[in-house]
Amino acid sequence: MPGGRVCAACGCSEIEVDAARGDAVCTGCGSVLEDNIIVSEVQFVENSGGGSSAVGQFVSLDGAGKTPTLGGGFHANLGKESRAQTLQNGKRQIHHLGNQLQLNQHCLDTAFNFFKMAVSKHLTRGRKMTHVIAACLYLVCRTEGTPHMLLDLSDLLQVNVYVLGKTFLLLARELCINAPAIGIFFFELTFEYLRYFMHG
Repeated sequence: MPGGRVCAACGCSEIEVDAARGDAVCTGCGSVLEDNIIVSEVQFVENSGGGSSAVGQFVSLDGAGKTPTLGGGFHANLGKESRAQTLQNGKRQIHHLGNQLQLNQHCLDTAFNFFKMAVSKHLTRGRKMTHVIAACLYLVCRTEGTPHMLLDLSDLLQVNVYVLGKTFLLLARELCINAPAIGIFFFELTFEYLRYFMHG
């Protein structure tokens, strides 16, 4: 936590700065406080496998120093472009699904912040993006107290509610998000279980 930074959105002082990703994220609400932390100097070191890695001192955009150039043929931006594309696709899908649920802009923005946190913690790897997005939207529904159920998302996506529930629980745990009324989630699963056996 450099310089005793405080989140402007929620007032939380627990800020996670990840030099590898180049961002600073509030662990309380998921707001990205800074996402363009740049390297002021670059050195290359050889790793145990014989490859090389770039290392350097990270400074914020308003800090001194200029952005280094890494010479032709060095593909430093590939990971950043891929991450940016993932975030752009995620935002688009969050808005599409969120609008179907008639969620307001604040809820959509919060869901996108949760999604950014999930991407930065690599929680999207090995999981379908639609499941992660649905879980982010459901986290918002729980934290904001909207009347939506996990079944609503399950019906919209035509995905088993237990699959979405598993992703939701993982995100809530890994992102350290205290989702109020989590008991409602378990009630929904029980309801779906009973509905399945009564009609199936």
